[in-house]
Amino acid sequence: MSLFSNKEVTTETHHRENNRDPQAEHPLTEIVRFSIIAILIVIPIRMFVAQPFIVSGSSMDDTFHSGEYLIVDQVTYHFEEPNRGDVIVFRYPRDPSKFFIKRVIGLPGDTVSIEDATVTITNVEHPDGFEIDEPYIKSMAPAAPMSEKLGDREYFVMGDNRDRSSDSRAWGVLQKERIIGRAFVRLFPPNEIDYLPGAATINSSETIIQ
Repeated sequence: MSLFSNKEVTTETHHRENNRDPQAEHPLTEIVRFSIIAILIVIPIRMFVAQPFIVSGSSMDDTFHSGEYLIVDQVTYHFEEPNRGDVIVFRYPRDPSKFFIKRVIGLPGDTVSIEDATVTITNVEHPDGFEIDEPYIKSMAPAAPMSEKLGDREYFVMGDNRDRSSDSRAWGVLQKERIIGRAFVRLFPPNEIDYLPGAATINSSETIIQ
C-alpha cells in the first residue's frame, strides 16, 4: 500500500485491509531502521576512518587559516609511520580534550636542535646532522638554543607560523598514541580545496620541498 495512493472505500478494499499480511511493517519502522543503519555506518567512520575538523587559530598561517574545514585521515598511521613534513592533528598532551594541528619535524631516534632560526636534525643516517630548509614557515624569530632527543614513538612538532605556535618547543615531545591522523582533504573554502593540504616531503638532498 502506498502512502500517497487515494484508496476507494469499498467492500473489496476493506476485505483486503482486514486480511493483509500481519508481518507488514509500518513505514515509521522502516525510517527507524534506516536511521539506525546510517548511525552504525557513520559513527565507525567518524571514529576510525575519517573525521572532520575546523581550523582555529593562527599557528599554521599561511598554510592553514581559521575557519578552514579539513577531513583527517585516521587510517594511514595504523599501517605506516608519520613522515617528516606531514601535517597532523593530535590531542594536546596537556589537555587531551583539545585538538592541535602541527607539522612533523622530528621522528623517533632524531635529535632536534634549534639555534636562532635554524632547525638541525641529527640521527643514525646523518650523524653530522643536516639543516632543514622550510619554505612553508611564515616566520621564526631567533631564539635561545635548545635540543631534544626523541625516543621510540616520539615526535617533535611545530606550527608553520613559528612565532605564534604552542608546540614541542614549549610542551615537549608528542607521543604517537596522541596522533589522530594526517590532514587528508581541505574542503572549505571552495577555492582552497586540496588533497593532502600543506604536505611536505624530503628529497635526496635532505631539503624539504612543498
